Amino acid sequence: MNTQRSFVLAFDTANEVIAIGLGKLDAATQSIECVASVEVEARRASNTQLLPRIDELCAQAGVGRGEIACVAVGRGPGSFTGVRIALACAKGIASALEVGLVGVSSLDAVAWGAWKASERGSLLVVADAMRREVYPVEYRLSDAGAERVTADRVIKADAFAEELGATSASDRLIAGDALRKYVELFEGAGILLPEALWTPTGAGLLMALRASWRAGECDPFDAERHDPAFALPVYTRLSDAEENERQRLARADGALAGKRGSRHVTMNDTAIANARANGEGIAYKPLDARHVAEVAALEAAVMGTDAWNEALVADELGRADRVWWAAYAADPKMPLSAEAPLVGYAGGWVVDGDLQILKVGVDPAWRRHGIARVLLARVADDARNLGARTSSLEVRAGNAGAQALYAALGYEALGRRPRYYSDGEDALIMQGPLPTITLAAVPNGAVADARPGHVSGPGATEVAPYGVDASDDDVADESRRGGACAALGCESDGVTVRRPLILAIESSCDETAAAVIDGGEVLRSDVVATQVDFHARFGGVVPEIASRKHIEAICGVCDEALDVAAASLGRSRLRWRDLDAVAVTYAPGLVGALVVGVAFAKGAAWGADIPLIVVNHLEGHLYANKIGLEDFAPPAVVSLVSGGNTLLVHMADWGDYRVLGATIDDAVGEAFDKVAKALGLGYPGGPVVSKFAAEGDPDAIPFPRAMLHSGDLRFSLSGLKTAVVTYINNERAAGRELNVPDICASFTAAVVDVQVAKARTALRETGAPTFCLGGGVAANPTLRAAYEQMCAEEGVRLVMPPLASCGDNAGMIAEVALDRYRAGAFSPLSTDALAQGDLEVPY
Repeated sequence: MNTQRSFVLAFDTANEVIAIGLGKLDAATQSIECVASVEVEARRASNTQLLPRIDELCAQAGVGRGEIACVAVGRGPGSFTGVRIALACAKGIASALEVGLVGVSSLDAVAWGAWKASERGSLLVVADAMRREVYPVEYRLSDAGAERVTADRVIKADAFAEELGATSASDRLIAGDALRKYVELFEGAGILLPEALWTPTGAGLLMALRASWRAGECDPFDAERHDPAFALPVYTRLSDAEENERQRLARADGALAGKRGSRHVTMNDTAIANARANGEGIAYKPLDARHVAEVAALEAAVMGTDAWNEALVADELGRADRVWWAAYAADPKMPLSAEAPLVGYAGGWVVDGDLQILKVGVDPAWRRHGIARVLLARVADDARNLGARTSSLEVRAGNAGAQALYAALGYEALGRRPRYYSDGEDALIMQGPLPTITLAAVPNGAVADARPGHVSGPGATEVAPYGVDASDDDVADESRRGGACAALGCESDGVTVRRPLILAIESSCDETAAAVIDGGEVLRSDVVATQVDFHARFGGVVPEIASRKHIEAICGVCDEALDVAAASLGRSRLRWRDLDAVAVTYAPGLVGALVVGVAFAKGAAWGADIPLIVVNHLEGHLYANKIGLEDFAPPAVVSLVSGGNTLLVHMADWGDYRVLGATIDDAVGEAFDKVAKALGLGYPGGPVVSKFAAEGDPDAIPFPRAMLHSGDLRFSLSGLKTAVVTYINNERAAGRELNVPDICASFTAAVVDVQVAKARTALRETGAPTFCLGGGVAANPTLRAAYEQMCAEEGVRLVMPPLASCGDNAGMIAEVALDRYRAGAFSPLSTDALAQGDLEVPY
């Protein structure tokens, strides 16, 4: 235990009130003295106000960062975005301070606030869940404390009011911010507490933490036990896309696509077939009614007399408190076929905060592939979003293999049910934590290697040790750090880094990425965790799922970036405090996804006491051309083509940009995805359309070249997309088999012709000597080849980023951040994420 750290910082933004508390920890008595507490009406501005308020409160209380032993955060339930703001910020602070992060219930904090106000008796907390729904939890307040009686759940406000009307409790106390909207529904069901007690307070958060500590559920001094990466929000429901998917899958009506030869298959019909197999040829997706018979057959083969029949399995689907997943054998190169054989399944029931595993079955021929583990993790992931916190199951007393699997997942035997199974065998009752799915943070292209005194990869330069021809700009402020080598833990064979050392974060869409760059413009690490598997079955990115996955992945991705950078520098460890700044994409993109990265980066910057740098995502794509080509510099014309953007930009200099033309509707990448979806080829569409286009005739179908002769540099992809979809539907209606390669090749040619023609015009109008690319579609081989030919004809230099740097990545954000650091372009901790970001406007 670090005796110099004796304070806990607690905060919550689950609703429109920011609650912050500072507490003094006493390990001997497991008590927390509230040193300071503040509550502020945020009104949807939590991300701009939270850290400035934390900084102000700590300063007023005289508590320094180095005295904080633990961070506690409200996990919800509440506003999804609000909960993620607090949690992402807390993860950043705890990671930078290297302390534990403990999540507490936002509703428990309300209950403890009422207890502190001397309220006693039965308490109902009803929090606003939007969509005319509420989060209701009942408590019992006694002199001993606040005791939770019911688990988290979500329910329609009207329906819950009916429940209350059926029970007589005139002395029931009622609190919660849902009263602001639905007071007329609940005022007759009990005694409404004063409005000041409706939301979490800093003191309430500290008391909730203390109760958890005394119950043995946490230890504020145990940083290893409370790794920030494992703290997750309480949602109590799936995303809208997942809920709609479950309802659709529960219907065995034949509309679940896969029949790509059908004459009347829409893009939405084919979306469910977008799941893809992994490298071992196994695809995972929620169980649908069309495969109930296969589940029942596999049940009979592996469960014997305890097998469920078709009716029992079918009855499970579509229930709000049930979660079922299936595994199929499939070709990893193609979307999941409707005929793919089922090789495994698992299901669970969420009740009172516990996931009860109902079934796990795997085809004996497909065992030893980790299928059961993945299925359990998928079921648990959904169950966690439905409010589950623990998991339980029964397993045959004689099934040592299954018991070993469950033990490896953290389950422990609690007891035995005698003669539980139909043949008289006993069942062991096991309980444990919810299995988790970890997004793998993998290298994104080449970075500097770890050989002493040597770096390699695109853009690599030799790095001089301190004191050997190193400029003043390359040396860290040793007075702040206590010596650069000491801070970095230099070893005798290590590479001495050129300052500044910056970690950059990218979370604008569905990739969680982090990179570390040094003052020699060497990317010491560049890693990315992709969510594509979670979005593929929907045929596109689901913003709410993207936000949820970012909050799960961001700690691990940043940790991996620091570890890889440390190895590159020959160090055993690289810490947040060793950095000179933290950078993050703040715009444009999916605002919910951006919020996670921005809140985390701000928390880490505050915790490490280093500057924050924000970066425009589009500018990052321009800078991606520096990766792998040291001498690239403006002026240049850039074609920026991605899933969300289609632009032609004139770069007069770094930071000096003029948008020459942009799409007036769909972006190029979006058009590729929609065409792939119409053809039933899966998501993402770019790679698979390119694959088929290489085998087809680009002149086979005369698709329109929209705005080719418009006289300006704008683009339009909507009409082309509609023309392709119409062609597909007409061919199906005529009973003709689709020539997928020709469709893909002709569509690609129509896109490329317009892109190249506009780029040629832009080069001639600006006189720029260089043409370069940016964005995910810049990896398209047909487009790259066409630009090569055009540049050769125009006599201009062509610069293209490495394929790994075309899509969203943090390396490009780090490149921008380095220039912004040198320019002193730092941002305040009140900075927020923005859905839009104009390249032409300095920031």
